[in-house]
Amino acid sequence: GWGGWRAEGRRLLEVTALVGVVITQPLLDVLGRSPDFFLFHRADRREILLLVALITVLPTVALGLLGLVSGLAGRAGRTATHTLLVGLLTAALAVQVGRHVTPLRGVPLLVAAAAVGAAGVVAYRRWRAPGRVLRLAGVGPLVFVGLFLFVSPTAPVVLPRGDGGAAGTATGNLHPPVVMLILDELPLVSLLGPDGRIDAARFPHFAELAAGSTWYRNATGVSGWTPYALPAMLTGRYPAEAVAPHYSHYPDNLFTAFGGLYDIRAEESITRLCPPSRCEQPVTPEQGLGVLVRETGRLARQLTAPDDSRVDPEDSYRERTAEEAGIDAAEPVPTDPKFRWDSLNVNQPARFTSFLRGLTPSPRPTLHFLHLLMPHSPWAYLPSGARYEAPEDFPNEGDGWIDLARERHLAQLGYTDRLIGETLRTLRDNGLWDQALVVVTADHGVSFTKGAQGRGLDAIRAAADEVAWVPMFVKTPGQRTGRVDDRNWEHVDLLPTIADEAAIRLPGRVDGRSARQAPRTDPGKVFYDRPAEPVPITGGVPAASPPPAPHPLVGRTVGVAPAGGSARVGGLDAFRAVDPDEGRLPAMIWGTVPDRVADGTSLAVAVNGTVAAVVPVVAADPGGRRFAALLADDRLFHAGANRLDLYLVDAGGGLRHLTLS
Repeated sequence: GWGGWRAEGRRLLEVTALVGVVITQPLLDVLGRSPDFFLFHRADRREILLLVALITVLPTVALGLLGLVSGLAGRAGRTATHTLLVGLLTAALAVQVGRHVTPLRGVPLLVAAAAVGAAGVVAYRRWRAPGRVLRLAGVGPLVFVGLFLFVSPTAPVVLPRGDGGAAGTATGNLHPPVVMLILDELPLVSLLGPDGRIDAARFPHFAELAAGSTWYRNATGVSGWTPYALPAMLTGRYPAEAVAPHYSHYPDNLFTAFGGLYDIRAEESITRLCPPSRCEQPVTPEQGLGVLVRETGRLARQLTAPDDSRVDPEDSYRERTAEEAGIDAAEPVPTDPKFRWDSLNVNQPARFTSFLRGLTPSPRPTLHFLHLLMPHSPWAYLPSGARYEAPEDFPNEGDGWIDLARERHLAQLGYTDRLIGETLRTLRDNGLWDQALVVVTADHGVSFTKGAQGRGLDAIRAAADEVAWVPMFVKTPGQRTGRVDDRNWEHVDLLPTIADEAAIRLPGRVDGRSARQAPRTDPGKVFYDRPAEPVPITGGVPAASPPPAPHPLVGRTVGVAPAGGSARVGGLDAFRAVDPDEGRLPAMIWGTVPDRVADGTSLAVAVNGTVAAVVPVVAADPGGRRFAALLADDRLFHAGANRLDLYLVDAGGGLRHLTLS
């Protein structure tokens, strides 16, 4: 009867309220503060609204239907089911709150949350007030959706306002082609050799670029976070508001200023500064509602888990390969026989392949722009272009781990150097090198300093030389020889410099200073961890970090060694059938050793009888007493079965063989 339907409505409101605070609010809060998530996946308004509807409605409908079905067992069954749902949802809420306000994790947190859920059930059954509060809170999901759509940083991505700013005006008749390649998470110090120059042995193509362009060696980014750093570069303005990197908020930018005179071929990654009227956004398979739902599901698991996740959400922003994107190989001719560009074309980043194809002369002035998420993590490439797999949850801090992170970063930077080489070769082959204004830089760096790893405020204060200073190369039309300019360059100088070289007068005010103007007299710089909060940083051109001395065992051939115990190793199966031509190698190994092995004990890793790496056993964590090693030299591997051996290294350099499982 009517009373039964009223009771069912009250129950549904109560479930709606709890689902709202346990699922809807946390997910929409994170997604609302992450417009880059939707920009990277190129989500349109319809897809975002469908995702919001699924987040808001689907869990409530599913639990509501469960309640209705339980009613078939009678009133007692329906009441018991609803009470159980209240208890479970209350416990789930306690897990989230407990993870933020208590040191409890894992099973202890689950036990505490279960106790809270049980107490919540008792209170709900004993008193009327909890039910009334829940029913009033049933409007919560509507409020959360409203905040997401109209107030959050993601709001302009869903409901854009405006279509960009005014175009610039010509100040001359010579408008050269402009080629811009923006790399990501690349500290200048990673490229430097002991003499302060580009390490030509390790990064020959960056050295080649420096030899033919102007290297602004004292160049710094504006922020460690791409959603703030890249808009500053392309608008010439310091970050002032925590808003989406979207043309609604940044109407006056490189693309709108050049849009009146230049054709624009732009590939952005986690920004959308080029409005639809100026740029046609390419369509790739890695978009649509399916990928949004999949990644949101991963986020939901992280938010509701009783343990902290080591997985950085930005690590899902991975450059897709040409094979994954379903595009044909570009088939360029490799100039370096070790870089198997032709045979590993399945590993080429798809957007980079498209960028190379577009580097052709055009009757109209053209701006070629690519923001490439390289050598940004996730680190998955060896310098040769071969890819490897690694667990997502490796820590990046602490003894052993930070050294591994830097080694993987440098390996991927070696591959990025190959991409630079292919860019230079393509420009020369197509006759654009002499004509074009070529810009290669990075939006920010990253710290590998122990205790201050990453790009946050601690890293900026402890290791500004790694986070702020970035490579900055500008080759002007007709430039033949390289030169070094140590002026105080800040990345707000990028847009006015490009506009001057392209003979375009910008329509709006900028904070930056063109490199055609006199240098700044003030050596001070600012960096923004948060918009409108400049952090002064000091220093000049950074010095290269001294490279770690190679362990004397690396490269040594190992014979028979006495037994030393056992170890569990991940990725072992991949050694049984290696095919280098597939573009994948088992170049990362990881595992655990027994507790009796002391922290810091050295382990030698040998491939086919040759020591490839020596790494420490790190302090025990929830993953066990672990170790991990990158086997970066792909010449160690051959087709077919490969042998992996692990040895304990004693103080005198002696080896004891470990049995692997």
